[in-house]
Amino acid sequence: MLAIDPSSRRTGGSILGDKTRMPFLASHPDSFVRPSPSRGVLGGVADATREVLLLCEAAGFGIVVVETVGVGQSETAVADITDLFLLLVAPGGGDDLQGIKRGVMELADIVVVNKADGPYLATASHTAADYRAALHLVRPKREGVETAVLLCSALRGTGISEIWDHVVTYWQALADRGHLERLRSVQAVDAMWRIIQARLLTQVHGNPEIVDPVVREVAAGRLPASRAAALVLESVAPRDSGTTAL
Repeated sequence: MLAIDPSSRRTGGSILGDKTRMPFLASHPDSFVRPSPSRGVLGGVADATREVLLLCEAAGFGIVVVETVGVGQSETAVADITDLFLLLVAPGGGDDLQGIKRGVMELADIVVVNKADGPYLATASHTAADYRAALHLVRPKREGVETAVLLCSALRGTGISEIWDHVVTYWQALADRGHLERLRSVQAVDAMWRIIQARLLTQVHGNPEIVDPVVREVAAGRLPASRAAALVLESVAPRDSGTTAL
């Protein structure tokens, strides 16, 4: 379980208290729970979550769950590093509008409505119906594999085994139809570009003698931002700098 904890924008610190909310899983002899700070990275995951996920796979863990800081309409980077994206929602909250807005709904493989118990049961059922209706407005994520909307109660433990059965069935369907192989191929290429962007940004910040004068010109209104960006990139990563052998 890779649990991503939000970091403070002021201090950069994180509580990393996810294990306290997972007492049974954290104490299980066959499980490993690793909280990690987001450190300001957008998208709901941490900067190296994909690499840690691959490391866990190499270590022999057959199931790796990534719990995000909380996914919104644009915080969906977890969908780019996992085989299956499960969207967990609470009853109510204008969920039909969330679906109409699309965003996260286009990426969900399974939608689970929690708190389907006691006084919330009716509301949870209505929320599930709203999501099913909203999914009809969204183009199917993968041909031949439908996005299911399920109910559960984490408090009472109901619906959990059904969700897991659906996860296994869905994952097998992806593998049988060749979706899984194509998905991981696309994810590897996307990861390459994210690394390039991150390292290029690090390289830019590592050259203040080049960047700071340009920043001052932009701040003073003497240089357009687009031209400034081109000057910085050309200075720190010139096109004629040669190639690196693989």
